[in-house]
Amino acid sequence: MEVSDEASSLKKPKRLTSVVWNHFERIRNSDLCYAICVHCNKKLSGSSNSGTTHLRNHLMRCLQRSNYDVSQILPAKRIIKKDSAFALPSIIAYDDEQRKEDCLRQPPFKYDHEVKRGGISPSGTPKFDQERSRLDLARMIILHGYPLAMVDHVGFKVFVKNLQPLFDFASDSAVELYCMEMYGRGKETVREALHNMQGRINIAVEMWSSEEHAGYLSLMARYIDEDWKLQKKMLNFPTLDSSYSGDTLSEIVVNCVTEWNIDCRLFAVTLDYCSMDDDVVMKVRERLSESRHPLGSHQLLDVWSAAHILDFIVQDAVDAFRVVIQKIRRSIKYIKSSKMVLEKMNEFALQMGIENSSCLVMDCPVRWSSTYQMIQSALEYRGAFSLLKEQDPSYTSDLGDTEWDWTSTICGYVKVICEVSRVLCSYESPTANVYFPEMCHVHIQLIEWCKVPDEFVSAVALKMKERFDRYWRKCGLLLAMAVILDPRFKMKLVEYYYSQIYGSTAPDRIKEVHDGIRELFSSYSMYSLVDQGSALHDNDVTNTSNASRDRLMGFDKFLHETSQGENASSDLEKYLEEPIFPRSSDFNILNWWKVHTPRYPLLAMMARDVLGIPMSNTAPETDCRGRILDSSHSSLDPDIRQALICTRDWLQTESEGLKPLASHSSIVLCIDDRAKLICHTE
Repeated sequence: MEVSDEASSLKKPKRLTSVVWNHFERIRNSDLCYAICVHCNKKLSGSSNSGTTHLRNHLMRCLQRSNYDVSQILPAKRIIKKDSAFALPSIIAYDDEQRKEDCLRQPPFKYDHEVKRGGISPSGTPKFDQERSRLDLARMIILHGYPLAMVDHVGFKVFVKNLQPLFDFASDSAVELYCMEMYGRGKETVREALHNMQGRINIAVEMWSSEEHAGYLSLMARYIDEDWKLQKKMLNFPTLDSSYSGDTLSEIVVNCVTEWNIDCRLFAVTLDYCSMDDDVVMKVRERLSESRHPLGSHQLLDVWSAAHILDFIVQDAVDAFRVVIQKIRRSIKYIKSSKMVLEKMNEFALQMGIENSSCLVMDCPVRWSSTYQMIQSALEYRGAFSLLKEQDPSYTSDLGDTEWDWTSTICGYVKVICEVSRVLCSYESPTANVYFPEMCHVHIQLIEWCKVPDEFVSAVALKMKERFDRYWRKCGLLLAMAVILDPRFKMKLVEYYYSQIYGSTAPDRIKEVHDGIRELFSSYSMYSLVDQGSALHDNDVTNTSNASRDRLMGFDKFLHETSQGENASSDLEKYLEEPIFPRSSDFNILNWWKVHTPRYPLLAMMARDVLGIPMSNTAPETDCRGRILDSSHSSLDPDIRQALICTRDWLQTESEGLKPLASHSSIVLCIDDRAKLICHTE
């Protein structure tokens, strides 16, 4: 049938259903039809026979200049196809309430509204921001410790391209620049926070290593801010030369505090003890003596890490019983090597009344906590081991009665240290006051262990005590002063423990502690008078015009100096004479001092500095002897490595409610006596 021209002219044009036409204007010119891009005015074919694929391809290129969200031009059929291809079975589908709960459980990262510069497109969707996306990528890599090379991984590129085709991938060298940019911004923020902080600052120094046996130094600032919140900031992460010495370490510490302009406010330096020379802090003290505040360079406190001293004490015991422990290890290995032997051992255990829940475990030889678990399990099977020796001629690694007694003794030693470590690790950010009772308990136990009649056991205990005594001579007074500033204990806890530790000489030791805290407080009193006196002098200069009209300004200055001295001398005594605060499980010492600062202004100033001292500079693991970097980070240049480590610490702190993340860049390992790394990923 032929269609007339009149009927053809009356035919309605085909309705444009594709969303791509939201970005094009269709124009008919004679027999030809054009599609004009509303963004760049480019003329393309608009014929129905041409389809819309070429229009979408143009928008892909054009939208890179106008930054519109590309998701608005994806075909509806394609989206539906993707959804059905990746749809989950209904049996594991989440309902709306479950999704809401999952969303609420996500880490509460702060959203940076300042960098949301893309604005809103005419279709109502956010514009794509290339710079924002690159910084988000850098933040993700830093925060989670991902390798920089992940930007070149095919899987990562496919994933991102499907989410946002407009994202321009950068090389790992370009990502380094983004990370350095974030490091620079974070460094200025930390510098400003340290500058505005009124109190004094402590530095925790810790040794790190790598799988290639390279050395690094972690320098962490720790202080209590004006709102009485304990703050920790990673300052530097320098790489050590293979031939580093005590002079090198002291120079690094000095350069760090000088770079951050905190040399005049440095209060204490905490070392990990296992790798530092005794005179590192002394050399730092000498280098900073010319630039420090009149509060006194001699009062730069030298602290050893409590976690490391406990680790070394246990290692002394484990090393002394190495032969016995090796026998236990071989015995357990023999039992677990054969199913028949294991079944026989289980029968013997039932005969001896050993619960089925108990089991023999092997240890990681360089982790004393796992060695303790192995010894403890073996002691429970002591009777079963005896039966195995009687009925299995192939079993030759049994222990004698004396060795079993030694095993019981060392298990008791290590149990005490484990309990103390567990208590200290139960605090997320422990203040200095919590260490005194725990370390006193270890001290008392060591004294008792040295009295054991067995010569071999007492010799081991004596070696452990000699190492602890070294730590106590250096840190004992500081531990006592910190607990005195706990209103629940004051001098009473010192008197209680010292009477058990020192016996008849306890009064003299208690007097040394009392004199020590009075001397430290006197230095704060003089420091306050100097500052307030100079402030008053500055005020006199600015008010010279009023001085002639006030004849008693000299009297005001005299009254200020004399009365302030009297108040300062009585501030500490007033605190000590008042009744102790009742003990409770939810007591917060920093909140207590925040509330009572107006009552004890000078003492609160000292308490903030002392309580902020890191008495242990390691992360909350009970027995780690070193921390290492993986190969992807140890292979980086020192500058970018430092930037990644420091910025990650700052990002974790800024993320509200976010606990420290397990990172690919820091794996907690143990290091044996030959400095070989034994892999134990935390």
